Amino acid sequence: MTSPPRQLTLEEWDRRHADLLTQGLREPPYGGRLSRHVETEGDLRLRHLRFDNSAAALRLWNFLLTENQRLRAARQKGERLVGAMKDLGTVPVMAYALPGLRAFYPDGAWWTPCLMECSDRLLQLAGTLGADDSFCPVRAMLGAFHTQEHFPEPDLLICSAGAVCDDFSAIAARLERMGRDILWWEMPRRRQPEEDEPACLLPGGLSAPQAQVDCAREELERIAGALGGLAGCHLDAPRLQAGIQAANAVRGALQALRQTVFTAPGGPLPALEMQIAEMLAIHFCSDRQESLGALSDLLAEVRRRVQAGQFAIGPEAVRVYWVNPVADLRAMNVLESCGGRLCGSDFMFTHALDPIPEDLPGFEALARTALADPMTGPALDRGQRLVTECRQNRIEAVVISRIPGASHCAWEGASLRELVASHTGLPVVELEVPPVCDALLPTVRTRLEALMETARARRARSKPGPAA
Repeated sequence: MTSPPRQLTLEEWDRRHADLLTQGLREPPYGGRLSRHVETEGDLRLRHLRFDNSAAALRLWNFLLTENQRLRAARQKGERLVGAMKDLGTVPVMAYALPGLRAFYPDGAWWTPCLMECSDRLLQLAGTLGADDSFCPVRAMLGAFHTQEHFPEPDLLICSAGAVCDDFSAIAARLERMGRDILWWEMPRRRQPEEDEPACLLPGGLSAPQAQVDCAREELERIAGALGGLAGCHLDAPRLQAGIQAANAVRGALQALRQTVFTAPGGPLPALEMQIAEMLAIHFCSDRQESLGALSDLLAEVRRRVQAGQFAIGPEAVRVYWVNPVADLRAMNVLESCGGRLCGSDFMFTHALDPIPEDLPGFEALARTALADPMTGPALDRGQRLVTECRQNRIEAVVISRIPGASHCAWEGASLRELVASHTGLPVVELEVPPVCDALLPTVRTRLEALMETARARRARSKPGPAA
């Protein structure tokens, strides 16, 4: 069932799916034609995307696009649903360590206007609920809770506060005023330890005062009590350790996928599928075991392609590092059509990619992981990791995607741009990508093309000249 890699339109994928079935493709229960998501769920944006042609990519997309169905099926089976908000990779590890709980991120509604090309009217509805377009597109979450048409109502809502996005804090507070009970927990703003202050190492190479780790640990222990009450059993050390190990299996598969794709001579998997794959590490797309299966399939496919010297994106493409998730997924396709290739990424949850320490008590390990969130500390910390990965991955250009209305993007992009330029000399461009970027597509394309041209010129200058 293997074939040379290339990117397909939605219509072409339907024909490819039929061919795969005749060749004996065995799909999971959520499998099927990609186009059905347009017909049944209104995911209109799929008509304008280009997809990798592997069976592994088909599994990935079907897994992503059936999450809400998965949540409804879990509710019908008597499972309890936990809505985790903003921490991006911490609370779900605890929830999945307990029987009968399934965690998801209502925050994910921020991509719904893109997928449905705003036919859902969630952003407009959010405006009537007190969150206009001066807020980040995550305000779509308000509309989704109001209509109850996109995901089931959670049995427990948990949200981190403190050192998190101001927009999100305001939107979540508005949700509480709309009548939803929220269990809040405090995320300290990470800082460098004082010279004589006890400190500890965090995943990703950061450090923090032990007092901040203790604060986060106590908060997570409090959250664990609420989760245990919902599940009807205590989140003890053995359960939590098993949950951490299972989460690390997913993170390990993703890290292996990233390493293989980013270091290959050409691009064995396109940028769009790589961005979707990274999202699985946050909350396993509401099924931890299937998340691991989907990532394992992708990893096997890219290893086969690298071994065969077959690439979806050619070796001549400019090696690009992309910072921040795009509100419109189409931007990933545009990057490649302009001659770029994704070889590094920071989609705002790098702490969910790093392994959770397994040689520490569970809550201590999770507290350290939570504090490694790049959004809870200075932009300098995030920038230093960006510079390190640019050097490791031989990056040739950097794209910083500003999120419309997001308070944390106002000056952070400029800070990161200056840091990268001063430490690496790489060309950097800042883009703002709205939930549907069609109107701005010519501008986005022109700026990306200019970045690729600059990177290629820099590449040419760096090549040694002919021997005298």
